[in-house]
Amino acid sequence: MPNVSAVSPIVAPQIDSIVRPASSQGSEFQDVLSSTINQVEQSHNEASQSVQRFLSGEGDDLHSTILSVQRADLEFEMTMQLRNKVVSAYQEVMRMQM
Repeated sequence: MPNVSAVSPIVAPQIDSIVRPASSQGSEFQDVLSSTINQVEQSHNEASQSVQRFLSGEGDDLHSTILSVQRADLEFEMTMQLRNKVVSAYQEVMRMQM
């Protein structure tokens, strides 16, 4: 039976670090965004390595390989939805009349 507990859970970015005073908000938002993108890229690389190990027969079983690929896909989709919400909010602010 495969070891399902070895797969780490998907963790959403920490939103509480984004809600800060306006003076320090820019760099912290950039840090959160950068770390989230790095996390998604790392998850994608781990999924690719898992697929390569499975195809070469080095030890990863099919279940853990599929779980790592699905995890990478979900993290990417979550990041894309976050991007869409940020772009939508930016467009809404730009439509406001001063």
